[in-house]
Amino acid sequence: MNYMTTTELRTKTKELIQALKDGETVELIHRSKIIGEFRPAEEEAPVIRDLEKFEKFLAGIDPGEDTTYRERERRYRKHLEGKYGKGLSGHQHIYRLR
Repeated sequence: MNYMTTTELRTKTKELIQALKDGETVELIHRSKIIGEFRPAEEEAPVIRDLEKFEKFLAGIDPGEDTTYRERERRYRKHLEGKYGKGLSGHQHIYRLR
């Protein structure tokens, strides 16, 4: 396992990147204490090449009802008013969606 100080982050970034590409874990040291670690990213999921499987997968996803732009805008404004209150700035006079 490799170690790197917070100061070395600025000067040895190339080495850090190379270690991560090689699959190594690098621990980060600050003031003589290990405060974290860098791990390489996990591999991405394999690409689906079978069209039938992909169509089955898509059929299982229900997108729900189609909404118009006006309806989405109304729902979003309602959400914002619930979260932040009625005093929202913006184009309230343009979007009379109620």
